[in-house]
Amino acid sequence: MVRPKQRKRDMRFGTWNVRCLYRAGSFTAAARELAGYKLDLVGVLEVRWERGGTVRAGDYNFFYEKGSEIHKLRTGFFVHHRIVSAFNRGEFVSDRVSYLVLRGRWCNIIFLHGHAPSEEKSENSKDSFYGELEQGFFLSFS
Repeated sequence: MVRPKQRKRDMRFGTWNVRCLYRAGSFTAAARELAGYKLDLVGVLEVRWERGGTVRAGDYNFFYEKGSEIHKLRTGFFVHHRIVSAFNRGEFVSDRVSYLVLRGRWCNIIFLHGHAPSEEKSENSKDSFYGELEQGFFLSFS
């Protein structure tokens, strides 16, 4: 019996600062826009939602963390249905740093996602961010 040749498919990753998914209609507009880029996994910045969980959005599942009442920062991930079965775990280290672990064929794929403070922010906030990023890096391997 001859097996059909399996087609290799590259995974496509991206990151996007949506500025705010809190406004009415912005979530569905973002999901529609992503469909045109044919990305498998997209890290999203400035989600600004109050609750946390998973929401289906077109061809994607959107994973996001519980935010604050003041609708500030927070991160999330759009994961395409093709690879959602490979989702192993996700962790939101802080409002600026998160990571997602996907099961790969030979090894896990870790997608570390961070929202760095801008240049005009204080040195303390920058140091705090890089500490959280380092913590997320080490947590992702545990």
